[in-house]
Amino acid sequence: MAEIPETEYVLKCTSACAGCGDSLALRYVLKAAGPDTVLVMPAGCTAAFQGVYPKTAYTLPVVNIAFAAAASCASGLSTFLRAKGKKTKVVVYAGDGATLDIGLSAVSGAFERRTDFLYVCYDNEAYGNTGMQRSGATPLGAKTTTTPAGKPEVKKDIDTIIAAHEPPYQATACASYPQDLFRKVQKALTFTGPTFVHVLSPCPPGWRYSAEKTVEVGKLAVKSGMWVLYEREQGKLTISPPSKAAMKNPVPLEEYLALQGRFKGIDATTVEHLKERIAGNFRRLAAEEAEP
Repeated sequence: MAEIPETEYVLKCTSACAGCGDSLALRYVLKAAGPDTVLVMPAGCTAAFQGVYPKTAYTLPVVNIAFAAAASCASGLSTFLRAKGKKTKVVVYAGDGATLDIGLSAVSGAFERRTDFLYVCYDNEAYGNTGMQRSGATPLGAKTTTTPAGKPEVKKDIDTIIAAHEPPYQATACASYPQDLFRKVQKALTFTGPTFVHVLSPCPPGWRYSAEKTVEVGKLAVKSGMWVLYEREQGKLTISPPSKAAMKNPVPLEEYLALQGRFKGIDATTVEHLKERIAGNFRRLAAEEAEP
């Protein structure tokens, strides 16, 4: 951890839930971005626990913006800063609801316009700030307040959607692997144009596990293959070492599911469907990585 700066941009004692994977992810994203950064933040958990005006838990400038408009706001802000000759980093930090669902058209537009910014999606796989309703990121079989019997649809593949826009760099990360997250955010910010980092952010109250198990749950997501760590630079895919290991010797999916109340009572058919999707995803990514 020696290469990660000690400077903190998220102050202590926020109103985030105990064990919040989102606040952990934000901490390392901002350490990687550094002081010359402006955050664009739509409605969501991170906007809620920054504090009540005029106080804030963040030491960097933050533009709070409407749920659907973060990428559009960042596009205008980046254009203004570049016209002024400023290299200030523009970083959108948005949840899965604001990215995969409500803000998807703005995200697509900003990437198509080649906006010079980094878009970070912290993914707790539901609308956590408003009571844990299902989102497009909620995985198959997970219980939420709007899918009490388990979500019948599979998780939306936002990473493939972003890849279709041909960004110079995109990556997946997890709050439980801070060094990997830190490095990928740093790397993303070296590129000119739109870049994307998709971060799995375990959520104790929403996923229904004990708060001290956040890091363990995130690591099991990777080790079981439910979440794959990789980066795609100028179209070339590289699978990250923890996921390389998982592809060779995965932890049984049941170990990951068993820690979370949102999967309580999941039927065997759904578990098998999840396993098939994991195996198919492994094959697809391995084949892409092997391409010259």
